[in-house]
Amino acid sequence: MSRDTLDRPEPAVGKRPGPAPRGRRRRRASGTGARHARAAAGFLLPFLALFALCFLAPIGYALHQSLFTTERTGPLGLGGHERDVFAGFANYAHALSDDRFLTGFGRVLLFGAVQIPLMIVLATALALLLESASARGVTFFRTAFFLPYGVPGVIASILWGFLYVPGISPLVKIAGTLGWDVDFLSRGTVLWSIANIVTWQFTGYNMLVLIAQLKAVPGELYEAARIDGAGAWQVARHIKLPLIRPALVLTCVFSIIGTLQLFAEPMVLRPLASAIDSGFTPNLHAYSEAFVGNNQHVAAAEAVLLALVACVLSFGFLRLVGGRGTERR
Repeated sequence: MSRDTLDRPEPAVGKRPGPAPRGRRRRRASGTGARHARAAAGFLLPFLALFALCFLAPIGYALHQSLFTTERTGPLGLGGHERDVFAGFANYAHALSDDRFLTGFGRVLLFGAVQIPLMIVLATALALLLESASARGVTFFRTAFFLPYGVPGVIASILWGFLYVPGISPLVKIAGTLGWDVDFLSRGTVLWSIANIVTWQFTGYNMLVLIAQLKAVPGELYEAARIDGAGAWQVARHIKLPLIRPALVLTCVFSIIGTLQLFAEPMVLRPLASAIDSGFTPNLHAYSEAFVGNNQHVAAAEAVLLALVACVLSFGFLRLVGGRGTERR
């Protein structure tokens, strides 16, 4: 054995290898990040494709249609072929000058100003009652209150239509025996008859949203409040209601959007009530323009205006309640 071999130090037994060089660690981290990015893109691409196909594409097509109008070529514009020509904002001006369209907007705003607070208050009261400590049969009542939401709007309108029509309505007969002359489909009451259908159908849905928020409240808060001597009303007012504020805001925004889209109920009740015309709501007016008046370009402009009003009211409401929340804090 040579002298150099004897003088060489022996390697330490069980000694772990040192850390990898910094460049190798960076390459490994970048490779892991790239794999994660590809995996995230793989999960997002189906959603983005459906979102673009079912949401962005219809909006873009409606915007395109709203900026054009149809012209007929031929003598005096009575024959020949049809072609689309650029019209700018002429369709929007036509829609905003239509009294029936503007009256429909005012009607649904009045509808929402009355129906939305009533429905949200009723849903909140039901949610608080079902989540109270003394509530019994919670599962049964929760299912019973939610059941109307499972009924499609068209079917619900048909069901309530039989309860509104004089001659076959048991409600009208009962009111008649009590000496009340009730007409649920008259010009002055048909809007509130529709509000009754919407309230009956969507109160249970909003109630479940609020109950889900109440489930997220820690039980320790309730126990601490009871130890401090707070009653059921004080717990509901000072603990439950402030903590379910995000859910209340969410349900209000959904209700605002749904009110502006009011269509199925007046459409179904229209053959039964002469007070419901083609401009009863903005959505119904746009439908009539497109499929009765064969004027798809004006209908597209009305749909865009309806979407803009929904965005303004929704974001305005969020700004309003957000500003109030900031002031309270």
